[in-house]
Amino acid sequence: MNFTDLQLIDPITKAIQEQGYTNPTPIQERSIPEILKGKDFLGCAQTGTGKTAAFAIPILQNLAQNKFPNKNIKALILTPTRELAIQIEENINAYGKYLPLKHLVIFGGVKQGNQEAALKKGVDILVATPGRLLDFIAQGIISLKNLEIFVLDEADRMLDMGFVHDVKRIIKLLPQKRQTLFFSATMPSEIQKLADSILNNPVKVEVTPVSSTAETIKQSVYFVEKDNKLNLLTHILKNDISDSVLVFARTKHGADKIARKLQKDDITTEAIHGNKSQNARQNALSNFKSGKTRVLVATDIAARGINIDELKYVVNFELSDVSETYVHRIGRTGRAGAEGTSISFVDGLDLLNLRNTEKLIGMKIPVVKNHPFHTDDLVAQKRDSNNKPVPAGGEKPKQARGNSSKFSRNKAKPDNGAASVGFKKPKNKNFTRKK
Repeated sequence: MNFTDLQLIDPITKAIQEQGYTNPTPIQERSIPEILKGKDFLGCAQTGTGKTAAFAIPILQNLAQNKFPNKNIKALILTPTRELAIQIEENINAYGKYLPLKHLVIFGGVKQGNQEAALKKGVDILVATPGRLLDFIAQGIISLKNLEIFVLDEADRMLDMGFVHDVKRIIKLLPQKRQTLFFSATMPSEIQKLADSILNNPVKVEVTPVSSTAETIKQSVYFVEKDNKLNLLTHILKNDISDSVLVFARTKHGADKIARKLQKDDITTEAIHGNKSQNARQNALSNFKSGKTRVLVATDIAARGINIDELKYVVNFELSDVSETYVHRIGRTGRAGAEGTSISFVDGLDLLNLRNTEKLIGMKIPVVKNHPFHTDDLVAQKRDSNNKPVPAGGEKPKQARGNSSKFSRNKAKPDNGAASVGFKKPKNKNFTRKK
C-alpha cells in the first residue's frame, strides 16, 4: 500500500512526501482509515513502529476539515515525558506544515510564560505532559470542555512513571462525547482496565508485540568485566564505529560518568537524564541530531522519547533489570525498516538480565569475542536465582551460625534512620535516639 491509497488531503500528502514517506507502516495502514472515520482506537504497538504518524496524520485531516474553527483546544495528546512530547509536536509540525492549524507543546521544568502566551492566542492541537497540563487547568489557563479528540500515548509508560492517577484526573475533565485514541506498548491489567473505561467500542490493532525486536537490527553481546566497560566503549568508538551512537546507562550517575570518560578520550559526548534542566536536555538532543555531539548517553527515561532518523548504533552499557526495556532501547535504531546495530556489554551482574532478555525475545544474542577485553570467565561462573556467584561445586555458601547471621541479613537495608546493626534499644519505652 502507498500513502496515496489512504485518501489523504493534498496538503498532508504533500507534507509527508517531503518527509520521504512512501509506504505506510502496518500500524499506520490499519489505523489511519479507522481514525479518519472518527472511531475510538486501541493500538498495542511498540516504539519505532510509526505510531505517532498513525494518529497525528488523521487528527490533522479531521480537524482541517472542521468547518467551524474556534480558539478552543480541539485535540489533546497526553504523553509521559518531555522528550516524547516535543518529538510528537515536531512531527505534527512536519505533517501539518501546509495546514492552518495551530499546535503547541507544554511540559514542566521550564517557565510557563511563553506556553501561557501561546495558549491565549488559540491552539487547535495541544501536546502535553500530565503535570504541566493539570497546573494550567488549575490556574484556569486551559479548558478541555470543547475537546473533540483525546490521545493517550505510551499508556504503560504512564503507569511505570506513576502518572496514572494524574491521567485519571484529566480524563474526568474531558467531555463525554469525544473520539479517544489509546496507545500502549504493553497491556498490563491496570492499563487494560483504563482502556476499557474510556474507550467506546474501539477498533483494536496489535502490531509487533513488545517481546519482539525488529529483524533489521543486528544484535550482539560483548562479555567484559565491569572495570573494563569504559575502556571497551572507548575502544569500539575509536576503532569499530565512526557514526553517532546512543549509549544507555542504568543510572543518572552512571550516565554522567560515561560522558566524562568519553570526553576525556576526546569523543564529543553529552548525557541526558532527569537531573538535567530542560534546556540542557534539549540542547544535548539537538547537538546529537545535528552531529555536533557524536555520543549521547541516556537513562531509560529517554528510551521512548528520543527519535533520531537513521540512527545506526545503540549500546547498552548495562542491561536493564526489566527485560522489556531492552526492546525499547534498541528500538531507537532500525526504525521503519532501516538497518541498525545493537551492542550490549555484559558483566557478571548482567548475566541474569541477559538470560531473561533472551527468553523474552525468543533468541540467543550472538557473542562477539574479537575485542581486547573479552572474558570467558563470566560464562563459566555459575550464579543463583538472585544473580549471586555460586562457589565451585555448585553449593551455595552456608550461612554462619550464631547472632551474626541475623546481622548479615540486614546489611543490604538502606540507611533510613533506623537503629544500626548491633545497637541495643534500652528497655525504657520513652527512649528516643538523639539525632
